[in-house]
Order: sequence, then C-alpha cells, then structure tokens
Amino acid sequence: MRLLQITASNVWRGHEQQIVYYYDEFAGKIEHQVLLCTPGTRLAEIAEEKNYNYHTLPFKSEYDLKWMRKIKDIVKQDKIDVILIHNSTAHTLCVMASLLYGLNTPMVFFRTLIKRVDTNFFRKWKYNYKNLVKIACVSEAVRQSLLPAIKDHSRLSIVGSATDLNEFHIRHKRGILQKELGLSNDTLVIANISAFVGFKDHTTFVNTAGILKGKIPKVKFVLVGKGELEDEIKALAVAKGLENDIIFLGFRKDIPEIFPDFDIFLFTSKLEPTGGVLLEAYASNVPVVAAKAGGVPEVVTDGETGILCEKENPQSFADGVMRLVNDPELKQRMVKNGYQYLVDNFTKEVIAQKMMHELQEVYNRKK
Repeated sequence: MRLLQITASNVWRGHEQQIVYYYDEFAGKIEHQVLLCTPGTRLAEIAEEKNYNYHTLPFKSEYDLKWMRKIKDIVKQDKIDVILIHNSTAHTLCVMASLLYGLNTPMVFFRTLIKRVDTNFFRKWKYNYKNLVKIACVSEAVRQSLLPAIKDHSRLSIVGSATDLNEFHIRHKRGILQKELGLSNDTLVIANISAFVGFKDHTTFVNTAGILKGKIPKVKFVLVGKGELEDEIKALAVAKGLENDIIFLGFRKDIPEIFPDFDIFLFTSKLEPTGGVLLEAYASNVPVVAAKAGGVPEVVTDGETGILCEKENPQSFADGVMRLVNDPELKQRMVKNGYQYLVDNFTKEVIAQKMMHELQEVYNRKK
C-alpha cells in the first residue's frame, strides 16, 4: 500500500499527535507513505525531526488551487493507493482535487469532531462523495453526529484515540512542577490541559476552583494550553478573586514530564469527541474527574476508571474532586483501573492497528 496522509490544520492538538502515531506505526508495515501538512506547525517540526517523507504548503482556503495541484502531483508521482484525510478543510481540498483532475484514488477520512454535517447541500454532498470510501470516527459520539448526513452507514466505523506509553512512561510524581512553581510538596495540584476554545469550558473549571478553594487547605489549579479565549479566562479568574490560585502555564512541550506531578486531572470539556488527554492521565497515574459529555463516557467508566460529572455544573465537579480527596483508596483503585483500561484499549499500537485494518480494507477493495 502507498499512502498519503493529509491535513491542513495549523494547530497542535490530540488529532495532530495521532497523525504522528499513525506515521510511526505504519512505517515498515506498508510500502510507502507521504505526509502533506502546513509549514511552521508542530507537526511539520516533528516531521523534520523524524525525517518523515513529507511536504508542506501554506494554507489559505479550502478552495486553494495550489493545494489541489499538490495533492494531484503527490498522488501521481508517488503512485498513491489510498488517501487518509485528517481534517475537514483537507477533506474539501481532496474532493475538489479529485473532481478537477479526475483522480479515482479512494479516500478515508479520520473524523474527530462532534458536529452535524447535513447543514448545507455541499457539506452533505462531500461527505457522501463517491471516492470517500470510509469515514473512521474517533468515537461512537462522533459516528452518531454523522448518521443524519451519511446515506450508507456501512461507510462509518470507529477507530478510537491513542496514547504512546513510551512517551508517557513516567508514572510517579517527581516534583518537577512543584519546584518550578515554588509549591510545597503537600500542595494539591488540580490541573487541566486543553486549548482555550469554547467547548473546553474553562469557565466551569474556574468556577469549580472557586468552590474548592474554600474546601481544600493547600491547593493550586493549573491550566496548560493556549487559545483564543485565554485572556477571557484569565479575566474571569481575576474577577473571581482566583488570580493567585490559578496558574496559567501556556503551551508546554514537556507534558509527559509534568503530567505525573498533577494530583487530579479536572477535565470540564462539554462537547468532547473522545478526550485523548484523559488517556495521558491514565498513563501518568493521575486520577480523572471529567464531564459526562460527548465521547468521554467511552473513555472513562464512572466509578471505575474515573469520576463523571454533570457538564457545565461546577458543584458536580467539586463534589467529584472531593470524593477523591476524601477517599485515597478510591483514588488508587481508579489509577490502577485507568492504566489497565488504557493498555487494553487505547495504546498507539492498538489504535494504529485498527486504522490499518480500515485502510487495508479500502486498499483490498481497490485491487
């Protein structure tokens, strides 16, 4: 099989990390693969560092003729058998390139968003395009959101999210973060790692911190990430009198090193496709308190691998955190169960094999 992986994304989030997992795991298992992505991104940096076979092209719009020509050139020159698409703008570009240049290369779209796509004619048409042979969803919640638009439901499958246990191999607190922030070892660190965008619901995180501040003698709240709403959330923290309690760390490249220093991972996202960062918490032996929303219940088993709370409800999240604070045995049981659940279902090896199965099926059909 000769594979083209393509994304026009300019961000670095869980999906982009999974592209790296796929590329690494497919290497040596297929005949040839190529990555097409945007320059100046973390994904492009990694492609350079790891000596991937890759191309970059600045992204301007989903109707960019340069991208369409580039897709056509790679397909022709590299004799591509299957295209694996990783975001919706790349999906449009691939469909348009297929139409413009008469390409018959089958496509697989790895879909990671919970969003209906039957809201206009073109969007619905491109999701039912003849050469889009499969739509591999990251969770059942994502699959459900696509059902109204997709005519042939057999084209939909579930692959899942992944974490690399080689990267997240530290499973005990080392105090690196505490030392960096000047915190005593007995300070409880409650953290969240996510982009500052609306559906991540940092507002609920801040409001939960306001409740917990008066219940836990020594506690600090840590937010890791960047995004368009960061200034707004910082202003909310000040308005709530929490400017000295919530620490904003920005974007970090050392997540595997600092993750085990968290005492509790508080994930307030209200429309999460799967929550790949929750798997990183499992890998780092950090107990999870998360919203019962989107695909999160497919990753977190309530009362067994973590605690699920009512979305957008700070009191529910505060109650979940206090359950762990007051019950060390429960905390340790969830840590143990979460790690095993990850090993059994969500390692990069397991998930890459699932995606490989989908791609192989498409390739075999092509032959």
